[in-house]
Amino acid sequence: MREKIEQFLSASAFGVIGASSKSYKYGNKVLRCYMQNGRKAIPVNPVEKTIEGIACAANVSELPPEVKSISVITPPQVTDKVVDAAIAQGIENIWMQPGAESPAAVAKAEKAGLNVIADGSCILVVLGYRDH
Repeated sequence: MREKIEQFLSASAFGVIGASSKSYKYGNKVLRCYMQNGRKAIPVNPVEKTIEGIACAANVSELPPEVKSISVITPPQVTDKVVDAAIAQGIENIWMQPGAESPAAVAKAEKAGLNVIADGSCILVVLGYRDH
């Protein structure tokens, strides 16, 4: 798992699928965690225009090509659709935060050759998140 996490974190930019403007939600904490660690992160939210001062992409297909890793903080039924979009977009690494994963989404992503982290590991723990 350590190798999978290192590969995930080697990307130059990260998509945060399910980013939220509400600071108490995990979709916001994950975005701020990347920012606290000096990493470029792009929030993905179909409704919000900006979150934490960063312009949002409406969906995975709007992410710039430099984004090769995505954190997914969505309900499992949405994660299934995110995996389809990630495969089409050329995403290489997908981290399904605890509660976002589904067996179908994990299997589909692995079959497509993506580096998948969906074992209950949390990016907030791995990178070390501090709430302000």
